[in-house]
Amino acid sequence: MIWGLLAMVTAAAFAGAAIYINIAEHPARLGLPVGASLAQWKPSYARGFAMQASLAVLGGVLGALAWWETRDGLWLAGALVLTSNWPYTLLGIMPTNRRLIATTPDSAEAGARALLERWGRLHAVRSVLGAIATALFLVAALRVGR
Repeated sequence: MIWGLLAMVTAAAFAGAAIYINIAEHPARLGLPVGASLAQWKPSYARGFAMQASLAVLGGVLGALAWWETRDGLWLAGALVLTSNWPYTLLGIMPTNRRLIATTPDSAEAGARALLERWGRLHAVRSVLGAIATALFLVAALRVGR
């Protein structure tokens, strides 16, 4: 059961970080001039990627261990949802990330603003995936012992 509880905590940390980015950090960033927004996004993205990628993998492994221990499919479902952030990020968000990374803050214009706004919408999917994984892990934890 410890694996499941750790998976739930890890998924909740992932979801909380993702939601914070969508509700607080990114809207505040968009309040800046576009060059400053982009200058702030670049190091923030690099640090956030490292943290969230690690949490997605760790939570996925912990959820899989909980499934292995209990054979409750909700643990596996939560693990799959949480780790689906990897392919979603690589296939869905990375093209936008690459364009933003290639843009220098000095040359940023309306196109960069549109890319930053798009990035925020794309990132919201990660918030939803994290929340769904957390909910699946919670329900699985509540079912233990019944």
